[in-house]
Amino acid sequence: MLKNIPPIISPELLKVLDEMGHADELIIADGNFPGSSLSDNVIRLDGHGTCEVLDAILKLFPLDPYQDNAYLMEVVPGDPVETPIWKNYEIIAKEGDKNFKGFKQIERFAFYERTKKVYCVIATSEKALYANILLKKGVI
Repeated sequence: MLKNIPPIISPELLKVLDEMGHADELIIADGNFPGSSLSDNVIRLDGHGTCEVLDAILKLFPLDPYQDNAYLMEVVPGDPVETPIWKNYEIIAKEGDKNFKGFKQIERFAFYERTKKVYCVIATSEKALYANILLKKGVI
């Protein structure tokens, strides 16, 4: 056992977070996200939502202080879905890392393309739509 590591962080996820270097990216994906179709490195955190995963990761994971470091999947134009979960993300990110610069948005299919290059995808059971977050790792 280790001290001060949130219990939601599995040994596999802890290893991956440690392996990642400056400017490497990860995605915290909602339950609808096609992570396994887009990435060979998917870590499953079934039974957990994106807010609790984001909160836990930011306790260990520094955001990039030099560039934009957090992105959301943009709502498809014309889709009437509401995204109240994004307000929770703002609060968690602001409290979790002083380098948080605010969320930028990436068009849906551009987000999928970027997923092919990220270090890992964390698959959650989040039911909220457009609840996918991309984070860029910084330095300590």
